[in-house]
Amino acid sequence: MQNSEGKMTYKEYLLVLKECSPYDFCEYSDNSIDRRIQKIMRDYHLTMDELIHKTRNDEAFVELVVEAITVNTTELFRDPPVWKFIRENVLPAFKNRPKINIWHAGCSTGQEVYSMMILLHEAGIFDKAEIYASDISKKALENAKKGAYKYSFNHNKYQENLNAAFADSVVPKITDFFEISKESDQLIIKPFLKTKTKFVRHDLVKQELPFYSKFDIIFCRNVLIYFNGGLQSRIVQCFHDNLFPGGVMVLGTHETLNGFFKTKFAKKGPVYSRTNTFHFKY
Repeated sequence: MQNSEGKMTYKEYLLVLKECSPYDFCEYSDNSIDRRIQKIMRDYHLTMDELIHKTRNDEAFVELVVEAITVNTTELFRDPPVWKFIRENVLPAFKNRPKINIWHAGCSTGQEVYSMMILLHEAGIFDKAEIYASDISKKALENAKKGAYKYSFNHNKYQENLNAAFADSVVPKITDFFEISKESDQLIIKPFLKTKTKFVRHDLVKQELPFYSKFDIIFCRNVLIYFNGGLQSRIVQCFHDNLFPGGVMVLGTHETLNGFFKTKFAKKGPVYSRTNTFHFKY
């Protein structure tokens, strides 16, 4: 199907991308897909016909398209009230438990993962944690593993977010967790944090989970917002199935649950706790 001018639509282009790659973005929301494909075409100065030809004949370009579609904005301790809530209301329950399993789904370049590890360290439960982080983007995962971020871009914002996340408490020193190189303009995560997490390339939409344990906390922030309703429901069901009873799911600040999922999770502040209840009215 084409539009009234006989041109392929952005949604139809996704079928071409699906044919030429292992990726399926057909259930991403129309608005987010349209914006991102338009940007790709502008950035590479391509018409739709040229975009299709390049997708069918250039594997390296396909990876660039995937990176552009899945780009996710993140920063250290983004949305500080969420981290403050986790620090004060979620982590204390794990002080007397032998282990805590955590999964960051759609971890992007890793700032969220390292933010959580800093909380774990300050709560005295870092050594108990088994941490997994996954993303569809090869480039994002490579950057996450490096744990190196621009000093000039991140330092002041990171300090501001850190102060807010640890309001009413002792604020950790940046140098406890980062090596600072002003010459190379880098904040570099220290090795004891960098080697803690198992980073895995994973397509949340299509692939089976590469993990063999359930989780106490699952992060998936600012990812669901790019999916249509049906796909959102399948992903949330996946998280529910892979959380321990009472486990916590952390979504983005603009992401909410609808329908019967409101009965399967109890909202507590900015996070969702897995319940075992079910109401047939949904």
